[in-house]
Amino acid sequence: MGEFSRAQIEERLAGLDAGVCSPGVRALQHRLEGMVDGVMTIRRTLRPAAEALATCSAKDQERFLDSVGFVAATSLELAYNFCAFAIPAFRRMDPAAWPAWVVRILDLYDEGGTLAAITAMKEAAASTDLLQMRPGAVELSEVSRVLEGILHGLEGRRLRIEAGEPPWTDTDTVYLPPVLARGQGREANFRLYKAMAVHLWAQVRYGTWSVGMWEQVAGLTGESAELTALARLEAERLQACIARDLPGLGRELRGLTGAARLPRGWAERLADPAADVTDSIALAREAARRGLELEPLPFQGVLRPERVRQVHERRIGREKVLLRKWLRHLLDQEGKETGAFRVEPRVDDERCQVGQMELLLDGRPVAPPPELRTLMDSVVLDLGEIPPEYLVPAGPGAWSPQEAKARPDTAAAGDAPFVYDEWDYQRQRYRKDWCRVCEPPVPPRDDGFVEETLRAYRPLLHRLHHGFEALRDAQRRLRRQAQGDDVDLDALVDAWVDLYLGHEMSDRLFVRSHKREREVAVLFMVDVSGSTDGWVNRVERESLVLLCEALERLGDRYAIYGFSGFTHRRCELYPVKRFEEPYDDTVRGRIAGLRPRDYTRMGAAIRHTTGILSRVEARTRLLVTLSDGRPDDQDGYRGPYGIEDTRKALLEARAAGIHPFCITIDKEAQDYLPHMYGPTGFTIVDQIERLPFKVSDVYRRLTF
Repeated sequence: MGEFSRAQIEERLAGLDAGVCSPGVRALQHRLEGMVDGVMTIRRTLRPAAEALATCSAKDQERFLDSVGFVAATSLELAYNFCAFAIPAFRRMDPAAWPAWVVRILDLYDEGGTLAAITAMKEAAASTDLLQMRPGAVELSEVSRVLEGILHGLEGRRLRIEAGEPPWTDTDTVYLPPVLARGQGREANFRLYKAMAVHLWAQVRYGTWSVGMWEQVAGLTGESAELTALARLEAERLQACIARDLPGLGRELRGLTGAARLPRGWAERLADPAADVTDSIALAREAARRGLELEPLPFQGVLRPERVRQVHERRIGREKVLLRKWLRHLLDQEGKETGAFRVEPRVDDERCQVGQMELLLDGRPVAPPPELRTLMDSVVLDLGEIPPEYLVPAGPGAWSPQEAKARPDTAAAGDAPFVYDEWDYQRQRYRKDWCRVCEPPVPPRDDGFVEETLRAYRPLLHRLHHGFEALRDAQRRLRRQAQGDDVDLDALVDAWVDLYLGHEMSDRLFVRSHKREREVAVLFMVDVSGSTDGWVNRVERESLVLLCEALERLGDRYAIYGFSGFTHRRCELYPVKRFEEPYDDTVRGRIAGLRPRDYTRMGAAIRHTTGILSRVEARTRLLVTLSDGRPDDQDGYRGPYGIEDTRKALLEARAAGIHPFCITIDKEAQDYLPHMYGPTGFTIVDQIERLPFKVSDVYRRLTF
């Protein structure tokens, strides 16, 4: 135990402190130090914490000790500091607010480490004021995903949501209070959160931060009277814009405005469809000149022009490069070396507007992917147009649209551009931006593995080719047709019955054969953790070779990624074959080069591959996992934690219209896979040597 023995602790408690500590204090000190045993040293003591806790009731003491155990599940070091610094807040805080405050401390630890959490605990008074929650309070972490979904469903840039107070936006991120307890009940507080988020989205969508505003607000910083008035007047104008374009949301905002009023004629001027931010600025200067204090609306936030300027300047350069790369990608898809792009408004207007642009290549309309359309909207939001220099395709070069998913502002050092939340079942919330995922290349090998596999499985491969060709050419019999190749006897009998009863006889009496059009996209996620070393890894690679050979006959779109990881800071997915890549010698070499790595962190891998699959247009999208065991990683990602995060990631995949399935060789999988995948979402292969047979058989069943 640390730097000293249990006997030394007992001596310390019973000796020097005997004259000071009561038996109750000694018992509490013993329990607290025992709960953080792994980080205790001879120089550390929790006697002051025990003395402070001893003044609480026995019920409250147990409540605090339960919280220490809850924190210790995340970090013993944090739990020690929690004992040392959190008791003042505990003694002052409403019991209903305490659990949320503890979780907030854990969130701060995730975001900024132990120091950030200690700082919040030391500022107990401020934290207590922030979370003086009565029943019905809502935390942002509970609803942030729902709010992001609402904003993503609206036109314009895809905005993220983060905690911050007061509400404001830098035009990339919407900052909302960590907790809302102003309304009467959870529903009222959620409505207020929604109104705040929509109002800040409207600042971006309706030109509060357009390129022409910078000159208008030059010199307005901090909490100046003009800037404060401008925030209120823009809230009025934006409320009118929302009411015109989104009447339902407009009614919700009007229901929250209360009795706040403006001078005569101002509201009417700002509600004019022709009004823009310059009208708000002119009235803000008038209000400041007259010394008017305008009562704020409940959902309005503050304006921070300098912060917006910084984000704006970074984004403009980045989006110009990205848009030109997208245009090069479209040219490559069209099989052209050069081409002239331009943008025209879809509606009868002089200029392009968000959501109303048509992209043309050499005068012919082309359909931009959703990501490109969102990027074009973002440029228009900043600049009011897409300048001609943005429409010049980049030069030839290797680039994948997936690179556009990188988040430069949250990327880890090195090679981890993708960031994902992770579900903590104990906290019942996500750990924000917790997992960092990278896609390191798979070093290809030319060791004869593929040729050897094809020779060894030649009879099976012949059967697979025959079976998959039959799937490709499958015919579907459509019954009750007006024309067809044969009589539908059931329809004929029903028609005679109708005729006998005096009803009109149907003419849909035939059966017609119809070739089944396959619109399938499947991503195979292959476990390459260290536990697959040896025969398991070899048979996995053999299965991939046979599956690729068979799928080439079928014509379905497919991709293959290996996955592994070492803690949440390094989750790895190895692209063996991307959807847009052909099955060629390069892919064969990657399959041969796929080797065991580290651990099995499944949640981050599922979230990453879900994003890849979501961008593929197909009627049926499958995520098939080949694994040899349960979720596991070094930093506590095992047992219930790993299983619950994986289950949550699978639920997210289903919500995105993706069908997950698992093929495993773990004979104990029946203990956990039904909870993760459902009773019919997995299959267990009893004999590893049968995996190549099973993978192809499962694929036929899932896609026919």
